[in-house]
Amino acid sequence: MFKRTWMIFGLSIAVSLMLSPFVFAQEETEMPPTGYVDVNGLHMYYEIHGTGEPLVVLHGAYMAIPTFGELLPRLAENRQVIAVELQGHGRTADIEDRPFSYEQLADDVAALMGEIGVENADIFGYSMGANTALQLAIRHPEVVRRLVVASGNFNKTAFHPGFFEMVDTLTPEMFAGSPPEVDYMQLAPKPENFPLLVEKLIQLEKDMLDRPAEDIQNIAAPTLLIYGDADAVRLEHAVEMFRLRGGGVNGDVTGIPNAQLAVFPATTHIGVLFRVDWLVSMTNEFLATPVPE
Repeated sequence: MFKRTWMIFGLSIAVSLMLSPFVFAQEETEMPPTGYVDVNGLHMYYEIHGTGEPLVVLHGAYMAIPTFGELLPRLAENRQVIAVELQGHGRTADIEDRPFSYEQLADDVAALMGEIGVENADIFGYSMGANTALQLAIRHPEVVRRLVVASGNFNKTAFHPGFFEMVDTLTPEMFAGSPPEVDYMQLAPKPENFPLLVEKLIQLEKDMLDRPAEDIQNIAAPTLLIYGDADAVRLEHAVEMFRLRGGGVNGDVTGIPNAQLAVFPATTHIGVLFRVDWLVSMTNEFLATPVPE
């Protein structure tokens, strides 16, 4: 019970605090260009912020574009940020008989990019969005230039013991009155589908496929991996991914690899999104590095 309560409380507080600066910013600036595209049976919502090289931003589970708070406009100071709301999240209505899968979510993002004329882009994904970004790089390598993976994973061994047992106890009623539920009720085309969202996200975690290490190793895009030192994802898994991406070498001899690893101190899985200054500075520096031929 303590773990369940902590998880919902933490998510609720995180979303509340992150929404506050976003709402304030919207009162002072014009709303960004928005739109829908029809891809793979979805009526998929997106927003474009800023100008410059494109950066596609993918949110985590139970979240939507506003949840990024000040991170999104900060990234848009130097980039054209294309923020997407994935199946069943925010203003993108669910396909009720289509389960969630990272592979399908990635296919949706690739199709959206094609529909709006973005041939390729850098990709930033957080949590569920990070796993989607990994699948995008695996399944559609031609659309991914550089990859920022914040608190992502590629198999079920990634998490600390007890994670799946905790996820399996979640119910829609536990979210009653919480910011994720309130936000969903305000944005979703079918607010009554919130219980279905919870059910599908639980199943997404339970059905997570264990990807072969070769899939991660063979990703062509230079990769920045970001985790909290108190993340739900074990640091051992983060280091494993870092090594699979070419990291963990003696750079004085071999040169700096195309993979980078950042571990934020005193930071939880949810807390990663609070580290806006670190995220922006590290992401901008990484994205400014020329893509190797």
